[in-house]
Amino acid sequence: MIVHQLTVDRFRNLQKDTISFSPGVNVIYGKNAQGKTNLLEALWLFTGGHSFRGIRDSELTAFGQAEAKLKLDFFSEERDQTMALSIRGGKRQFTVNGVEKRSGADVIGKFCGVIFSPEHLSFVKNGPSLRRSFLDGALCQSRPTYARDFVLYQRALQQRNALLKEISKQPSLQPTLEIWNRSLAQRGVKVIRQRQEMTRFLDETAREIYRGLSQDRETFSIQYDCTVSREETVTESLFLERLSATEKSDIATGHTAVGPHRDDLELTIDGNSARLYGSQGQQRSAVLALKLSEAAVLEQMTGEKPVILLDDVMSELDSDRQSYLLHRIRDRQIFLTCCDPHAIQSLTEGAALLVEAGRVTGRMLA
Repeated sequence: MIVHQLTVDRFRNLQKDTISFSPGVNVIYGKNAQGKTNLLEALWLFTGGHSFRGIRDSELTAFGQAEAKLKLDFFSEERDQTMALSIRGGKRQFTVNGVEKRSGADVIGKFCGVIFSPEHLSFVKNGPSLRRSFLDGALCQSRPTYARDFVLYQRALQQRNALLKEISKQPSLQPTLEIWNRSLAQRGVKVIRQRQEMTRFLDETAREIYRGLSQDRETFSIQYDCTVSREETVTESLFLERLSATEKSDIATGHTAVGPHRDDLELTIDGNSARLYGSQGQQRSAVLALKLSEAAVLEQMTGEKPVILLDDVMSELDSDRQSYLLHRIRDRQIFLTCCDPHAIQSLTEGAALLVEAGRVTGRMLA
């Protein structure tokens, strides 16, 4: 998968322009608050996901403008393709090769990318919801049918939780809970099994990547922490047993205590919790390992090498880790932001793109 050009029009602070890229490494540099990350954000939106910065769609248009437009020309599935995105009134409208799509969910898997930004350090530091989101995002890009399974599970969960709240007011409704228990178990097992499989793929690749980043000094591991069962293969009957065991407390709280919405990824370094005991450098390396293993898994499952988007990743890495990182992903198209272009002076090919006040000017490296 190779991005040829990106056309931006009234998107964030970026000046209206068509920007061409190298099929290799694209270094996006400039001072802070000039629009470097906005450029990565524009590319990322074509994956069908929302802004990786947690920004609402209504905030993506330029100040004072009602609409933003983006167009991506790229090579994928052995042919040149075009995607267009318009954002108006906080709503997105996609077209793929001239065919309109109803939502971002309909374009998932068409253009694959992996993003790393400083905000992603919270994957390790904070609670399990971000780690679940990372896992779900990787699955949605590699298996578009997973998005449907996940949405169906969420709907069943919402219905069950609503019923739990009603039962606390009308106990006579409790027998009807069995209907939603079965629906939740049926759909939840599909989500859990796919997450477990993805975790095994990620763990194998992330171990290797982290070993390289740490110069063989540390061992990194990922395990899926399932609230239904950590020891047994998850089945519908086992899920139903756990729902039955927690039914009384679920009614009291109005929430479902077990299921994939409560599961987690357990990240360890040398057998210790990365969240509790990892240093800042170890946690950054752990997130990088996760993201690069995600790229490897996407390639294995889709047959396409996803575009790698790295936002301010070099600033806190020593020279050895920088060198390993750049050479580890050099066979892919990379978009890398930094304030100091000398941080990647060892590169001899690709493109250098300067961003000043939203205007992008570029040159090919020798």
